[in-house]
Amino acid sequence: MTAISALAAPKPTTATVPAFPGTLANARYVYVASYDGDQFDQNLLPDDREAIGAVQDAIQKWGKLTLVYRPSEADIIILVTSRPSEDVMAVFDGHGSRGNYLWRVMGRGGLQSGETPLVTQFEKGFDSVQKHK
Repeated sequence: MTAISALAAPKPTTATVPAFPGTLANARYVYVASYDGDQFDQNLLPDDREAIGAVQDAIQKWGKLTLVYRPSEADIIILVTSRPSEDVMAVFDGHGSRGNYLWRVMGRGGLQSGETPLVTQFEKGFDSVQKHK
């Protein structure tokens, strides 16, 4: 019975972390928004607004990047989406084309306030390219 309940439990978001792009090793400023707008957009879903706040809080506590509130000031742009089925966090180059993400992670419950395992994966990836500079 124990094996069946273990299989039915949701898997934690500790899947293989994609390699972090070395081109972002010198980044200092980060802008966080949802794919559907910034945190002040009145039409933004509450879950996305909460995910933006959770990511911003985690980054501030981490202390290695400075939050900015205009995408034009950012070295890194992080876009998030929070849905009951899955959260998504994607990293874009703030100075380049925003068409394609450079790094992305997904997982259920990955961007909740107080516990943000997707941000932890981002921090580990960022730290890994910092060590190789």
